[in-house]
Amino acid sequence: MASRGAGPRVRKAPQERRAEIVEAAAKVALIEGLECITLRRVADLLDVRPGLVGHYFPVAEDLVAETFGTVAEAELLTLIPPDDTSSALERMARFLTRALSPEFHDVNRLWLNARHLARYRPTLRDRVILQGDHWRDTVAQLIDDGVGSNEFGACDSQMVSLKILAVIDGLSADLNADPRFPASVMRMAVDVAEQELGLHAGDLGAPPTS
Repeated sequence: MASRGAGPRVRKAPQERRAEIVEAAAKVALIEGLECITLRRVADLLDVRPGLVGHYFPVAEDLVAETFGTVAEAELLTLIPPDDTSSALERMARFLTRALSPEFHDVNRLWLNARHLARYRPTLRDRVILQGDHWRDTVAQLIDDGVGSNEFGACDSQMVSLKILAVIDGLSADLNADPRFPASVMRMAVDVAEQELGLHAGDLGAPPTS
C-alpha cells in the first residue's frame, strides 16, 4: 500500500502553501469548530504529511488563531468592502442587513466559538481582541465618513461602533440556539444605529411589519 506522500511532491511557494493550509483549517473550523483543528486533521484534508503542516505552524494553536483571524477578516471585507464608493448611508444599511443574514451564520458561530475558547487559549484570545478592534475601527471609520458627508449626526464613532457590534454579537449568540426571532427583534441593531447616528426610523431600511 502506498503511504501518503509516496507520489511526486508538488512544490509550492511558501505563501501559497501557507494559504492552502489555512484554507483547509477554515473548512474544519466552520463545520466542526476551532477545537477540531489539529495538524493531522488538516494534513488529512490536504493529503500531505502532518510534518508539512507543522513546518508552517509548529504550534497548532498558532494555526487555530490564524484561521480564525483569516475568516473573520474575510467576513469584514465582504460586509464593508474598502473599495466601495457608495454613500456612507448605503454602506451602513448593507452592513446591518447582511451581518445577521443566513449567509454569515457559520462565521457568526465561529466568533462565538472563538470567544468561548479564548478563555483558556491566550494565542487565540489575542487574535480575537485584534480582530474585534479592527472591526470596531472599520465600523467607526464608516461612521466618520458619514459624519463628514453630513449623512450622520455628530457622535463618538468608536462608542457607536461598539454599541452596534454589541447588539449584533448578542443577536448572533442567541440565533445560534434559537433562530425564531421576530423581525422587530432582528432589527435592533438597525434601531440602535438610526438612533445613535441621528437618523429617522427607516433610513437604514424599512421598519419591520411584525
